[in-house]
Amino acid sequence: MTSERNIKIEIGDYRETNIHDQGSYVEGNSYNNPAEKSNLAEAANEIQKLLEQLSQNNSTNTMTGNMKIAGEVIDKIETNPTMRSRVFSALEAGGMSAFEKALNHPAASFVISALKEWQNTRS
Repeated sequence: MTSERNIKIEIGDYRETNIHDQGSYVEGNSYNNPAEKSNLAEAANEIQKLLEQLSQNNSTNTMTGNMKIAGEVIDKIETNPTMRSRVFSALEAGGMSAFEKALNHPAASFVISALKEWQNTRS
C-alpha cells in the first residue's frame, strides 16, 4: 500500500501543516496575542523615535554616522534597565523578524545586529 503525503509549512503569522487526504492543522505564532503585538510595537516605536532624534545631530548618509547613531541607541538601552527589559520582553514575545519589520531607519540594521548579538549572549 502506497500513500502520498504532502506537507506544507509556512512561516509568518501562522503555520499550516497539510497532510494530503488527512486535513489541515493551523497553529498561530505567539506574537498573534494583541498584548504582545502592542508591547513589540511600543518598544519598536521607542527605538524608532530614538533613531530619528539622534539623526538630527548625526549623518545617516555614511556608515560611520549610522554606526554612531546605533551605538547611542544601544547605549541608551543598556543604561536604562526599564527600557532594556521592555525591549527584550518584546523580542521574546514577537521575535526578531517582527521587530526588524517595525523599524525604518538607515541605522536600524546596526541596532538589530547588536540586539541579536546581545540576545544570543543572554541565552
